[in-house]
Amino acid sequence: MARTRGSWTGGTLTARSLLKPQDVARAVFHPAWIPEPLDPSVEQLKKFRVIAGAVASLGIYTFVEGGFEITELLENAMTASVVLLFLTPLTVGAMLYVWRRGGTVRQLRVSLLNSLKLLLLFVGCVAALLLLVRTTNSSANPAAIIGVGLAMMWMLIFTAYGAVRVSGNFFGTAAVHRCLPPLLAMVTSWLVAVPDLVTGDLHGLSLTLGIVFILGAPVTVTAIGLLEMGRLKRRYGIRLKAHPATSGPAPAPGPVPPTPPGMPPAGSPYLPPQGNPYGNPYAPHPQPPTGGGNPYAPHPQRPYGA
Repeated sequence: MARTRGSWTGGTLTARSLLKPQDVARAVFHPAWIPEPLDPSVEQLKKFRVIAGAVASLGIYTFVEGGFEITELLENAMTASVVLLFLTPLTVGAMLYVWRRGGTVRQLRVSLLNSLKLLLLFVGCVAALLLLVRTTNSSANPAAIIGVGLAMMWMLIFTAYGAVRVSGNFFGTAAVHRCLPPLLAMVTSWLVAVPDLVTGDLHGLSLTLGIVFILGAPVTVTAIGLLEMGRLKRRYGIRLKAHPATSGPAPAPGPVPPTPPGMPPAGSPYLPPQGNPYGNPYAPHPQPPTGGGNPYAPHPQRPYGA
């Protein structure tokens, strides 16, 4: 079904869609106002960046240590969501300061508000899922466990698919600037890794494994993000430091209008008409008579020099 312009979900959701939380997550967390991808190669880079970002956010060392639980996963996701709630506006605000000479914030107001709504929506879903899990674990009523458990499973699938979507579009910030998603992914991955590097907490791993697991994800995310922004710059002229109003793909050349009768082709230099100003400016000029004599004398066939 085609997306409806001006609608958040693009008119793709129906009552039957509620039976498939992954379809609902795709429509809710990748809204219709997010621009279409420019290049398949950039989309492939984005998928690799999402995988590396997931490793950085969840922490692969948690699986290595053992004893991994769904509650621990959601607590880590909730912590990361709260960090994103403050980090994303700060990063976007810093870029708005960089872009101040190329345009105004008013030009980006709608896209900025939509991205903020998507960020708040995702953080709210993670908080709701964490609440459902804790309620299910603490309840002793079988009926409540079944009812809340079904809702928890639906929300778990919905939030997991939503996390993949927002990791790719980074809360729709591509609608603000195409380079914002890779930039935010790099900043977030390093912010997650820096505390462990500063405190030296390797989470029970050896020095080699600790460094690999802590630095591997942010280094990978940074390399992929820089490659993604480099392709956007080389192929489409999109620069991170340029205001979105002045940075973007070059418009496709339109059809060349037909040349009016009696006019030179488009693109040819204009030359003023020579000789008789009332004659045809594109007619061949007569050659002077040969054999000497006064070159300015009247021509035998044109006694008046016409």
